[in-house]
Amino acid sequence: MNAESDLSVGLRRTSPGWGPPGLAAREKRALVYLLSLTLDCGSLAAGYIVATFVRDSQWLGADGHSLLTIGIPIFLMLAIGREVQSIEALESRTVAVRRALGALAATALALIGLTFFFQAEEVSRLGFAVAFTIGAVLIVIGKIVIDAIVKRWMKGHATAAILLQDGAAVTTEPCMEVVDVAALGLRPDLSKPDMMDALSRIIARYDRVVVACRFEDRAAWATFLKGHDVGGEILLDRDILQGAVAIGAHGKQDTLVLSRGPLDLASRIQKRGFDLLIGGAALILLAPLMLAVALAIKLDSPGPVLFRQIRVGQGNRQFPIYKFRSMRADSVDKEGKRSTLRDDQRVTRIGRFIRRTSIDELPQIFNVLKGDMSIVGPRPHALGSLAGESLFWEVTSHYWTRHALKPGITGLAQVRGLRGATETPEHLTDRVRADLEYLSNWSLADDILIVLRTLRVIMHKNAY
Repeated sequence: MNAESDLSVGLRRTSPGWGPPGLAAREKRALVYLLSLTLDCGSLAAGYIVATFVRDSQWLGADGHSLLTIGIPIFLMLAIGREVQSIEALESRTVAVRRALGALAATALALIGLTFFFQAEEVSRLGFAVAFTIGAVLIVIGKIVIDAIVKRWMKGHATAAILLQDGAAVTTEPCMEVVDVAALGLRPDLSKPDMMDALSRIIARYDRVVVACRFEDRAAWATFLKGHDVGGEILLDRDILQGAVAIGAHGKQDTLVLSRGPLDLASRIQKRGFDLLIGGAALILLAPLMLAVALAIKLDSPGPVLFRQIRVGQGNRQFPIYKFRSMRADSVDKEGKRSTLRDDQRVTRIGRFIRRTSIDELPQIFNVLKGDMSIVGPRPHALGSLAGESLFWEVTSHYWTRHALKPGITGLAQVRGLRGATETPEHLTDRVRADLEYLSNWSLADDILIVLRTLRVIMHKNAY
């Protein structure tokens, strides 16, 4: 049996519901959050509708605005502030009901205060009471429904955890998936991107990863975990730190928490929303230019319009990147072992222009819309990329850590002028240093600033 089939069997044997195939833990939570919030707002709307049968709608508004249109935005703000949609609320029906009813009560008080302040005497007290009473009852029913969904779809756990065993025996916790990676022939070999890719795909769907390994393997596992967007921990049985951010627990044993993921849920939503907004707008605005370039490439030299190459992406998982083909089809370097040089004879006439103007990068908009890439992030590299005579990951182990976020079309390193061929190890370490700085200090404002600064460096002396 080959490694791939062994891996599939291992996952099927240990999966209680979170594992492949299916959605990742955070994706399931996002859907349940959305459903829960929809039910809450629907409950408030239903309460208002019932109240209109008791009192005409003209008595359920102020200054021409219905209580519903005023109340829903207030309720949404209060629900977000009280964390009505949260992991704690998903795992405890009592917490969910208490927080939701608290937000509803605060909304009612806010509306009473507004009607008093604006002297809206036409509001019916009976209609107001009916609307919020019915709304409260329906919210409680909605939380019962959400609780049933969590128990059935998520096995009662809002977060998903996996234990990776690498040559160390450990007592497992209930409801935690277990994969014996050593038995599958997998380990965090920093010199083998395919091995890193395989391990990354195992843990991609989880919120928390606990590794049970031998002492001598902890440094490699620590580097591997730091480069992911999930919480990573190593079982601890002696006083040793590998850049841990906290101490955790697994049963009666301590763990080292190596990572918590660079972005929280709100930040991930902001970043993905920014990607979809900018990516969608760019695709619409640049479609005529992209069609013209595609036609020019086709007329200039035989071969496909697009160049497809495997790159290292988020969590060290590999993905195919798209670019306009700028080299002769018979000279394309699929593994990226040879950097493009000035006056490189492999580059076509059109290719030289689109590389100098960075137009060859435009098809990566499709990577952004697919979710493989972001507008801003560390640039993705080919597996065979060299810094001097060494592969990138041989120059510095921090190279793997830079992949904790999605790779970007542009990034902090690029706007600082760190682009072009990596002729020496220092060229790579400078870029990795900038990428890690970006990961540590991410903000939406920085992404916007980097996009604006990119417009100034589209044509760069190192773009060839």
